Amino acid sequence: MQDAAELLGGDGPFAREVPGFVPRAAQQAMAAAVEQAIAERQMLVAEAGTGTGKTFAYLVPALLAGQRVIVSTGTKTLQDQLFHRDLPRVRSVLGVRMTSALLKGRANYLCLHRLEQTHREGRLASREQVAQLQSIQAWSRRTVSGDRAELDSVAEDSPLWPRVTSTAENCLGAECPFFNDCFVVKARRAAQEADLVVVNHHLLFADLAIKQEGFGEILPGAQAFILDEAHQIPDLAGQFFSVSVSARQLGELAGDALAECAGVSGAAALLREPAACLDDTLKRLRLALDRFPAKGAFVQIERDAAVERELAALAAALDALAAALEPQSGRSRGLDSVHERVLEHAARLAHLVASHSHDTVYWYELTSHGFTFHATPLDIAQPLRELRAQSQAAWIFTSATLTVAGSFEHFSRQLGLAEPVELAVDSPFDYARQALAYLPPGLPDPGAADYTECVLDAVLPVLQASQGRAFLLFTSHRALRRAADLLPQRLAFPLFVQGSAPRSLLLERFRASGNGVLLGAASFWEGVDVAGDALSVVVIDKLPFAAPDDPVLEARLDALREAGANPFFAWQVPNAVIALRQGAGRLIRDIRDRGVLVLCDPRLSSRGYGKLFLASLPPMPRTRDAAEVAAFLGAMASGE
Repeated sequence: MQDAAELLGGDGPFAREVPGFVPRAAQQAMAAAVEQAIAERQMLVAEAGTGTGKTFAYLVPALLAGQRVIVSTGTKTLQDQLFHRDLPRVRSVLGVRMTSALLKGRANYLCLHRLEQTHREGRLASREQVAQLQSIQAWSRRTVSGDRAELDSVAEDSPLWPRVTSTAENCLGAECPFFNDCFVVKARRAAQEADLVVVNHHLLFADLAIKQEGFGEILPGAQAFILDEAHQIPDLAGQFFSVSVSARQLGELAGDALAECAGVSGAAALLREPAACLDDTLKRLRLALDRFPAKGAFVQIERDAAVERELAALAAALDALAAALEPQSGRSRGLDSVHERVLEHAARLAHLVASHSHDTVYWYELTSHGFTFHATPLDIAQPLRELRAQSQAAWIFTSATLTVAGSFEHFSRQLGLAEPVELAVDSPFDYARQALAYLPPGLPDPGAADYTECVLDAVLPVLQASQGRAFLLFTSHRALRRAADLLPQRLAFPLFVQGSAPRSLLLERFRASGNGVLLGAASFWEGVDVAGDALSVVVIDKLPFAAPDDPVLEARLDALREAGANPFFAWQVPNAVIALRQGAGRLIRDIRDRGVLVLCDPRLSSRGYGKLFLASLPPMPRTRDAAEVAAFLGAMASGE
């Protein structure tokens, strides 16, 4: 039988059966490394440059292994693409009978109990929501999976979705009247029986965190875990090893307590007052927090007399609601569930307010109407090491951006990987011919008040030469808003601004325009794919250093400082390098693409660490001459 590399070679079935398939040595090398890692239960860290075809490089050995494999991706969009497009294609070519399943977090599946509850309550904010509820009800009678991605007539951010989906907290489990028809239960059963399960990182780490706490596991044990877009793992793992409580969660307790009173005589009269008291207390606490920064260390707020008073009132309101629910015990599974949740959240709040562990960061963040309190571990390497040891499985981490100037050290250190097998395969793209990096001369320090204006002055001639067809990527929403204010008067091309429409719709309009200019911040730096003529220029305004007001980052930097390390070079620079590589990666997505990468930050030339950033980018020629950029774009336009 042929091995994975041979199957992907020039004489293999993919070359014969897949239209447009081109055998790539880099893809074959990665497939061989993944095949060996699965067979020998290794830890493999594999960087595969854009265009390598890494999805096939890990799916082929995964399907050949004859073992149970979990594949995890960075986003639900990639998860759907992998399951519905790539996996069927690979399975068809290989002719294997391996079973597969798609599993998402429960919030992606319609909850029939909560749908009925929402219909019965009838408390809808607008005619639009009434129409959406009718669409969801009609869809509920014909869907097999219950996956809300099927129903594109109801927007992803509709406020109706949280009301007709469940959370781990408000799910009634086996006592739900709809348990036998539950879409989440069906999806999990399919996953338990499948040979290959496609999940996303959020679900994977939520499940692993639950397993670590001894509450059981959603995903069955596997012989191999393959994590695509693995550069996201350090941040995501930190979230899932955190303890948090939010105003939204606590507000839902009050709402759910009243909703569960239906059919339980006398319960509503007893619960209405403590539920209203909890709502009022949450509003007063949010008001007391109003004069504090949007994000900060918990110690900043707990010393404030007004906040301290409202925190005590919140604890008392939770206790009062718990006391009112206790006599209802046994009258309704729904009320029992709410009672358990109230007790759990009261304990969690007490932990967050009272605890002060030296290896944990206690912090808060505010939204326009709510708040969240967090306790985040400083070091995620240890719990991740324990999880991998328990699994006794192969762990394969892959992405186009894992290294800093060719080294995996920063990524491996964060995840606690001791001497993993390392593989870096270059992109097959000819960057020397396909791309040009432009470093505009004369820009001021990025801290200058008029920096964004100066960036636009430098970039406008490039946009004229490219006839639009550009992404302008910003490191802050403030700079993005400033550019969005200034550009309409100076630009003749269609302008698309992040936040003005859902991301998928903005990208669709941008592609269709043919000469658009899109302004984006964090979410457009990665996971965005525009191949072809629609995108010829990517502009990056500043080096993407993390915001200094992040309390977790501050604590991490302090810990590195105390350990004798230089936190700037040990943490901030490597993370910014990986983020820059992601942003720059938007430019060349196909072997036929050509374009200009505009790197505006003068620190790339004026500071010593600038060389590290430049050394980590694809090997494209660089220039500081605007005329050379115009000539390159002119040659592109004429097809040279």
